[in-house]
Amino acid sequence: MEQALTVGLDGSPESLAAARWAADEAERRNLALRLLHAWPLLAPEPTRIPAEIDQNYWAKRLMHNAQAELQARHPGLTVVGNLVADDAQKALLQASSESEMLVLGSRGLTPVESYFLGDISMPVVARAERPVVLVRAERGEEGPAPESASAGGVVVALKLHGPCDDLLEFAFTTAAVRGVPLRTVHGRGVPIHAYAPWGVDHTVTQEVRQEAQKGLSQALRPWREKFPGVVVAEAIRLDSPARAVIAAAAGAELLVVGRRKHHPPLAPRLGPVAQAAAHHARCPVAVVPHD
Repeated sequence: MEQALTVGLDGSPESLAAARWAADEAERRNLALRLLHAWPLLAPEPTRIPAEIDQNYWAKRLMHNAQAELQARHPGLTVVGNLVADDAQKALLQASSESEMLVLGSRGLTPVESYFLGDISMPVVARAERPVVLVRAERGEEGPAPESASAGGVVVALKLHGPCDDLLEFAFTTAAVRGVPLRTVHGRGVPIHAYAPWGVDHTVTQEVRQEAQKGLSQALRPWREKFPGVVVAEAIRLDSPARAVIAAAAGAELLVVGRRKHHPPLAPRLGPVAQAAAHHARCPVAVVPHD
């Protein structure tokens, strides 16, 4: 099979929204689209069996309906359906290793709810070898208004601690194939010594901002040269990184955040920015593993 983008399909509104988003993205990137439905109780496929006693009837119907809709929307797109008799998390992680990108539906739960509802997307995001995009269900109401007329496009969150080439390559490539601006955002808290009895010492905050701006410009320089057609905006926010990123993502087409491939054994697999983005961002969120 040619290079593919895989989407997990379970029949929920979120997974159907993810499939539509994935089809659009696969067409932009000239990739095939693989629809994956995994369930341990799927039966081995018999040669001939009536629908009324076919244990896989509903899984087949789900796959057929989704494939038909997406093929009608994208006649030139290669769409392949796969039914896998396996644990969904295991099957999705395997699919991630074989795909350019994995797309999953996300309920965008609040942090308290997410600890108890067992949403499979977060364990997959935390372990996948390739970028994972989380897409919420499509809704009739509009999301938050953009912060300015320049809002929109692709937003990428940068820590500026260590290399982030995989993250920037994904963000620049996505902006390029969409033909939209790339907005880079770096959030940094105000240091304790900047606070004084009369308020915040703006001399200190200006130094912090200038240092961060220098690091951001240096990180972006080689990628600006590699993607000269992408319009890039740089933003430094003196706020917690998570709050800064969520605010910057208002009105965006896609938010791109990073996840370290390697981390201490007892450390969480997703950092606070990726966690906040997955739970609170209104737009689709791409989580990109990087060194």
